[in-house]
Amino acid sequence: MAGQLDQLIKPGIGRGLLDVYGDRFLLKLLVRKEIKVRYRGSVLGLLWSYVKPLVQFLIYFVALGIFLNLQRGTPNYAIYLFAGIVLVNFFTESLSNATRSIVDNRDLIRKIYLPRELFPVATVWVSAAHFFPQLVVLIGACLLVGWTPSVIQLAAVILIFMMVAVLATGLGLMFGAMNVYFRDSENIVEMIVMVVTWASPVLYVWSMVERVMGPWYWIYQLNPMTVAVEVFHWAFWEPTLTTSQAVSDAMPPDLLTVWLPVSVLITLAVLFLGQLTFRRLAAHFAQEL
Repeated sequence: MAGQLDQLIKPGIGRGLLDVYGDRFLLKLLVRKEIKVRYRGSVLGLLWSYVKPLVQFLIYFVALGIFLNLQRGTPNYAIYLFAGIVLVNFFTESLSNATRSIVDNRDLIRKIYLPRELFPVATVWVSAAHFFPQLVVLIGACLLVGWTPSVIQLAAVILIFMMVAVLATGLGLMFGAMNVYFRDSENIVEMIVMVVTWASPVLYVWSMVERVMGPWYWIYQLNPMTVAVEVFHWAFWEPTLTTSQAVSDAMPPDLLTVWLPVSVLITLAVLFLGQLTFRRLAAHFAQEL
């Protein structure tokens, strides 16, 4: 009873992401609502999950793979490119939509109280619904060129998906809350989305960055999305290679033993900071909206 009275006295203050877990049914409803609203009046519907990344892949492959001839030094460059695009698109879509989620649901937030974290988390789930069809296409393409992953590589794919989802959730909570008070947050996120594709080895191989940055290459590796894309390449692209030299260059040194654990810790720190920021700002969402 005291807990219920406390919620009435302090609206918007709860247990954070723990409330999202407790209200899983509401989360499912929000996810369904987001998908229906997004594709309302659309002829293709969820097929856009295939069309958009396919067009993006073709543009990059023609411009970089053919015109700049990057495919010459990168065996199975199409697999390499698409693996990175699929993962980065999941992150950028999750972050962009999570940043707008509170403002976009202003009418619902003003009328009733429910855990505010539900809205950013729901957008990440919707992005995951778009990610899995693309992942199926990636796996099919890999199988056509002889993909033979190990159990560790398959486990790494699951870990990376979870890490990127948590990273997008943490940043989405932070920028989603800030966007209620400062609409410039959307512009900041747009710049992050624009940079992240080029700041990760999606279109180029990691060794190019190492040659340029030299002893400062470790700064590049501090970006969790850089490590996530590298592990994705190791899991999907590396098992399709045949030449020993290409296989030896497929994974940066200490990727799994050093940089992956560091990225997981950074991701958890981002989630903690995002949740902390969200909780401090959420109490006055209804008034600000």
